[in-house]
Amino acid sequence: MAPRLFSCFGRGGGSSSSASDSKHDDKAATADLSAEEQRRGGPVVVELFSSQGCGTSPEAELLFSRLGRGDFNLDAPVVLLAYHVDYWDYTGWKDPFGSSQWTVRQKAYVEALNLDTMFTPQIVVQGRAHCVGNEDEALISCIASAPRFPAPSFQATFEKPTPDSLQVTLTGALRTKVDHEGVNIMVALYESGLVTSCAAGANKDRVLANEYVVRRLEKMSSVKDISAKKTVSGTVNFSLWEGFNSAKCGVAVFLESSSHQIFGSQSLQLPDKL
Repeated sequence: MAPRLFSCFGRGGGSSSSASDSKHDDKAATADLSAEEQRRGGPVVVELFSSQGCGTSPEAELLFSRLGRGDFNLDAPVVLLAYHVDYWDYTGWKDPFGSSQWTVRQKAYVEALNLDTMFTPQIVVQGRAHCVGNEDEALISCIASAPRFPAPSFQATFEKPTPDSLQVTLTGALRTKVDHEGVNIMVALYESGLVTSCAAGANKDRVLANEYVVRRLEKMSSVKDISAKKTVSGTVNFSLWEGFNSAKCGVAVFLESSSHQIFGSQSLQLPDKL
């Protein structure tokens, strides 16, 4: 693979685009919905790729937080997931939430969306469209035009088999018909209310607030050729980090095709005391 360019974009540093020019389409899952059901569709997944080592990411993090607070009066509910990449760690500040796993995920979107550059802050909406993460008008436009799918109806149970592990068991219907190409049922564990004092790097001497930071992401199962009403169940196990506090965390479940397009999502809150 040819080397990728890495950029840290400010306002006006890029433009929004969709996956309409890519080779992939929406064949993996379908939903036979009435107009009213389409209007009342499920959440839109909004993924932020960010880094504490990027000087323009804090502005995007603030916009992301405002999105979570409901400041923009969107017609669609949203599921927010922030992934901190690790390719800015060499600049002098190692992002405590950064991971090569999230860099790999962003690279998959770069390829799926036919982009030439990996950059932060980047937002990807429903796995189909993207924009620079600190451009609010482009972000709102991407969300407004995103296809919506019924939210799965999972019921969850949470257990801690050991002090440093969390087990999540899900049972319910996907509420979206899945064809022979199949989808992966992904489960993310995220944390909010994070505050970091940066001692070096592009954000030296700044105190950064981060919300909806993905700490773990696991595939529960892969499914294909199933009806929207069929009951699906499975379990994922997460290793926990030092200082884990369930009151600050949440779980997001989403259906993802092999081309990384999302066909339904659901948010679940953890019990305050776990």
